[in-house]
Amino acid sequence: MTDHDSFAEVEAELAGRGFTRMVFELDRIQSVLDLLGDPQRAYPAIHLTGTNGKTSTARMIDSLLRAFGLHTGRYTSPHLETVRERISLDGEPVSEERFTATYREVEPLARLVDERSAEPLTYFDMTTALAFATFADAPVDVAVVEVGLGGAEDSTNVIQAGVAVITPIGLDHTEWLGDTVEDIALHKAGIIHKGATVISAAQEEEAARPILERCAEVGATIAREGSEFGVLRRAVAVGGQVLTLQGLGGVYEEVFVPLHGAHQAQNAAVALAAVEAFLGAGARRQLDVETVREGFAAASSPGRLERVRSAPTILLDGAHNPQGMAATVTALQEEFAFSKLVAVLGVLADKDAASLLELLEPVVDQVVVTRNSSPRAMPARELAALAAEVFGPDRVEVAEEMPDAIEAAVALAEEDVPGELSGVGVLITGSVVTVADARRLLKR
Repeated sequence: MTDHDSFAEVEAELAGRGFTRMVFELDRIQSVLDLLGDPQRAYPAIHLTGTNGKTSTARMIDSLLRAFGLHTGRYTSPHLETVRERISLDGEPVSEERFTATYREVEPLARLVDERSAEPLTYFDMTTALAFATFADAPVDVAVVEVGLGGAEDSTNVIQAGVAVITPIGLDHTEWLGDTVEDIALHKAGIIHKGATVISAAQEEEAARPILERCAEVGATIAREGSEFGVLRRAVAVGGQVLTLQGLGGVYEEVFVPLHGAHQAQNAAVALAAVEAFLGAGARRQLDVETVREGFAAASSPGRLERVRSAPTILLDGAHNPQGMAATVTALQEEFAFSKLVAVLGVLADKDAASLLELLEPVVDQVVVTRNSSPRAMPARELAALAAEVFGPDRVEVAEEMPDAIEAAVALAEEDVPGELSGVGVLITGSVVTVADARRLLKR
């Protein structure tokens, strides 16, 4: 049996736990980690929560830490092409061989816990245990860990990190986290533990309150975007932007970040402050500016306004809630001068599709609605009905399958455009699953 066959078997076993099954309680993951000898205690961690920007910020933190010579473990979700992307060592997804070997160590212990529990471990519980075991085994100098959903009861919260990062909080996953920004912030603030340093992006008033209360309750120190750190200046540049950042330790000028949009500048400011806090920079000590520049220049965030083709330009963007889509639309207007833009949209049934369509309408000429490969996908016809209300029926096309949707969008983009296709674009968006489906077809 090849490594690839064994890995495929492991993937199938993991999927058997129910990819979307959610059970929020920490007893099961804690039991497995106890049996493994508490691998999550073997290294310090930076823990991230928030509604939007977690993965991009985690990737920037990882890139900065590596520039400073540290061995990193990074745990993010969801993945685009392979579950191995969720567990990275020194910036690279773990190999099939390593993933399989770790799984074979953890799985018998997971089975023991399953037998004793009312509910078996979820897919996410398992990948979390695998990540923590992989990082201890490597070993890493630091783990950068993104929550799956929420904070307080998310399986990653057994890490009790010294640095807690909170990206902007908005309404998403309301069925699990509550209907108000305040309720959601309360859940997310649960990753703040005794004595931690908290790095928070600028938040709406009702999100800021529970975060500050939690800090007071557990004796955590908070640094907030806009008071202790932030983006001082940004200029659009070829392939990204050049920033001047106010860090905890001073001003960092001429920082090139190869990612698009004001939201990525904000993520960069948050990432820098988190790394400063972790490395002990502050009022009297600034990090080496050249190393910071090097770390940011090497950052990437697949599926976040990622260009995968040119002539016509095809961009992939995983925006799936109104806050994320608003950031994407602003970046499109500021940084891409399209004379014609066609969107391919596929969303999950529990998302606010009408708001996503309303945000896209002013910047998109036509929309091709489709269905992504998730079992939770909204049917194309249902999405088309919503789209027709926002765009008018003449600007909406329906393609049930992703390959047909991309083909239709490219044809629409190129229609009536004399000669030069440089100002023509296709944006594929609405869900990380939509982006993953398109990426598989386009990155071949």
